Amino acid sequence: MTKLIIQIPCLNEADSLPDTLVALPRRIHGIDKIEILIIDDGSTDGTADVARRFGAHHVVSHRRNRGLAAAFQSGLDAALAAGADIIVNTDADGQYAGEDIAKLVAPIIASEADLVIGDRGVGRNEHFGPIKRRLQRLGSAVVRNLSGTEVTDAVSGFRAISRSAAQRITITTEFSYTTDMLIQAGRKRFKIVSVPIRTNATERPSRLFKSIPQFIARQLMTMGRAYATYNPLRTFAIIGGALALVGILPIIRFLALWAWGDGEGHLQSLVIGGALLVLGAVTGIMGVLAELIGANRKLLEATLHKLRTLEERFDSLGTPPHDGKTHDADLWKRRA
Repeated sequence: MTKLIIQIPCLNEADSLPDTLVALPRRIHGIDKIEILIIDDGSTDGTADVARRFGAHHVVSHRRNRGLAAAFQSGLDAALAAGADIIVNTDADGQYAGEDIAKLVAPIIASEADLVIGDRGVGRNEHFGPIKRRLQRLGSAVVRNLSGTEVTDAVSGFRAISRSAAQRITITTEFSYTTDMLIQAGRKRFKIVSVPIRTNATERPSRLFKSIPQFIARQLMTMGRAYATYNPLRTFAIIGGALALVGILPIIRFLALWAWGDGEGHLQSLVIGGALLVLGAVTGIMGVLAELIGANRKLLEATLHKLRTLEERFDSLGTPPHDGKTHDADLWKRRA
């Protein structure tokens, strides 16, 4: 049996959520069971109650607003615990067409992808203004280079992920999961596919950011942090190399002046250049240490994946007995 869970992060979406839920498919070829999971990220308008009234099978509630990235991760954890074989993430504002979920999960059903991204056609989408189109295309190009993938719509929240891939994803940023997830997926060698999807016009402004400059700044911070996490040596080597290169210039200037007999009074160039060279070398050493820490992170991720797998096996077997009888406990361990 193949179970699909459609997760929807929500923040005060009581007005728009009913239409979004009604538009979700109830049957998809290749899927035996479809369930809906709502992540209520500290809503104050009764979003969770609306979700239950309109057929949500699972509701995860945060006591206070923790942000989209945390809501997405909570959804992944809850969907995995509920036995999802495929997880689809969509927005509560109805931006994405529910009928296109079938297109989104098809590559995973066919074992052709680990992660599927819904491509909104940002370069020609009629619901986007000209500035937003250019920014979306530029941002997607940057993420493609950082992640080593061919994704054409990097910040699309309409995406499907297989169970095995979801077990290996842990969102570490606080702003948005989209770019962090893609960089992780690219570095972990997931098979990523983009499929064209339709979008609907949305009336309300985004609750994720207040202005375009704020969105760009926070996305750049997210991308930089995610890239540095998975490519620490290269990141520190670039920074250290840049510092060393800048440091060489005043040293060359001093040596040239000294060769021409005018070295006195220019020792500050030598001091500044030497300081920058030392700083570049220290940065390079930090990169080596960060790379070693990164190797430890990979071991921790592998351990976390095994732990999640073991938890699922134990959950499928039921709770172990606690009656103090050794033979019963040993029997339970053998079953596990």
